[in-house]
Amino acid sequence: MWSEFKAFIMRGNVLDLAIAVIIGVAFGAVITSLVNDILMPPIGLALGHADFRDLFVTLNGQTYESLKAARDAGAPVIAFGQFFNTIINFLIVAFVIFMIVRQMNRFKKPVAAAAVSTRDCPYCATTIPVAAIRCPNCTSDLRA
Repeated sequence: MWSEFKAFIMRGNVLDLAIAVIIGVAFGAVITSLVNDILMPPIGLALGHADFRDLFVTLNGQTYESLKAARDAGAPVIAFGQFFNTIINFLIVAFVIFMIVRQMNRFKKPVAAAAVSTRDCPYCATTIPVAAIRCPNCTSDLRA
C-alpha cells in the first residue's frame, strides 16, 4: 500500500497540482492584500471615508458601532462590504489569469500542418501513399 501511495504522489500531475495550489494560495494572499490595503482605501476615501469591510446590515433591527461589535454580540448580519471586497478580489484574480493565459497563447508557436502522406486512388477510392505509381488494390496506373 505504501509503494502504491508513493507511486501515486510521485506522478507528474499530482506534483504539478500541488505546486499550483501552493502558488495559488500565495497569489491569493497577495491579491487580498492588494485589494484591502492598496485599492480599497482610496475608493473608500473617494466615497466619503467608507471602509467597505465594515459595511453591514443587522437583521435584528439594532445598531452597532462596527461589524466586529455586531458579531461579538451574536447579531445576525449581512456583511455586504466584505462581499464587495471578495468580488473585487475575484475580478482581479480572473483578470490576471486571463492576461497570463493570453500571453502564454502568444508564446505558443502554431502547430505546422502535417505533410500529406496519402491520397485516394481515382479508380477504386482506396487510400494509397502519395508516391505510389500503381494502386496496390486495383493495379491501375497512376502516373497520368
